[in-house]
Amino acid sequence: MLSRAPVPWQAKYLALALIWGSSFLLMKVSLHAFSAVQIAAWRLACGFVTLALLAALSPGRRVRLPRGPKVWVHLQVTAFLLGTLPFTLFALSQTRVASALAGVGNAITPVATVLCSLALLRTESLPWHKVAGVVIGFGGVLMVLQPWQSAGRPDALGFGMALAGGSSYALGWTYNRRYLAACDLGGLAQPMAVLLLAGLQMIPVLLTWWLWIADVAAPWSLQVGPRDAVLPLAAVTALGVLGTGVAYAFQFLSLIHISEPTRRTPISYAVFCL
Repeated sequence: MLSRAPVPWQAKYLALALIWGSSFLLMKVSLHAFSAVQIAAWRLACGFVTLALLAALSPGRRVRLPRGPKVWVHLQVTAFLLGTLPFTLFALSQTRVASALAGVGNAITPVATVLCSLALLRTESLPWHKVAGVVIGFGGVLMVLQPWQSAGRPDALGFGMALAGGSSYALGWTYNRRYLAACDLGGLAQPMAVLLLAGLQMIPVLLTWWLWIADVAAPWSLQVGPRDAVLPLAAVTALGVLGTGVAYAFQFLSLIHISEPTRRTPISYAVFCL
């Protein structure tokens, strides 16, 4: 029986970039029928169900969720930084700016990763090419935001939420590397735990939005009629299945073990989205 050659990490990296790069367009389409909070909640739910199905279909691989209160505390923080906060911020940002601009804001992720690594990972160094990358990255953000212009510049709040979402990814992955790298959760256990906790965190957010902000009958109520909701529903489901469930499985199983530090940080995929 012939053994298949392993897929190069560069190909997996590019595939993940394409999946997450298209997520911004899917979010924009979803906003025609869903609120930003609903999108984040549905995305997390579909992502967790996708991972559960992938785990069930994996022969001979029984997924065991982590044990120990300390690990679950760290997972709560990771879930908030990698799921609850950025998913909500990215959807909210696109209520004010175009999806392409939100994707550009997400490109702050590798720049923020370098800074977070310096702050939280004491073994990380800052060679000249990383310094140059940080400077160029911040320069690019300023060129997009154009704070010196009085007119024609993008909405500062919308673009700022996209920047905050990308920075949340950076902080989340750096936090994960520092506090959970030694915990061998195995297979899909860690991404399932992260999406499960992020989904639970979204429940009070969704209820608060419904009770105090939204003008709908129920937290799951659509903002358009059933006929007009077909495409947005397909988009948000694809966002959850592909842009969350499949992407997280791909990320945790394939890219988290890359040896080079700058490549091992999976969220550096954002540089491809430009």
